[in-house]
Amino acid sequence: MAPYGILQSLTRERDLEATLQSVARVLRPGGLFGLDLVPDLPRWSEYRRRTSLQGRKDAKTTVTLIESVRQDRQRKLTIFDQEYVERRGRARTVHRFALTFRTLSVPQMARRLEKAGFAIQAILGDYQGGPWDERADVWVILARKR
Repeated sequence: MAPYGILQSLTRERDLEATLQSVARVLRPGGLFGLDLVPDLPRWSEYRRRTSLQGRKDAKTTVTLIESVRQDRQRKLTIFDQEYVERRGRARTVHRFALTFRTLSVPQMARRLEKAGFAIQAILGDYQGGPWDERADVWVILARKR
């Protein structure tokens, strides 16, 4: 299983190919591989410094997660710039990091799975088995090892 668009964090094609080959190598014939994809770039809107989470770590410490989203449409990348802020009294600690993922369409991922030795069993539009729709918030692919 590869949930939460994890395969899309492999931004280089050779890394994705090697990963799918490794999955095929360890899965028994007939074994099922499930993955989900974050939908294509046009579904994402860019935003800057949105507070995504705010709360208390303990009685004296507050935490805030501030996110910005930017896109490199030419390279088909979406980048989440994260800023995690802890405040304790007057002390303020900031941790920054970025999460980058590559958008792939269902047909693009299906071709890569087939090349790695899988047969597509189902393409779904949600985690309850609903039909696939390109406007869905998540795309689920179930592939069986040949």
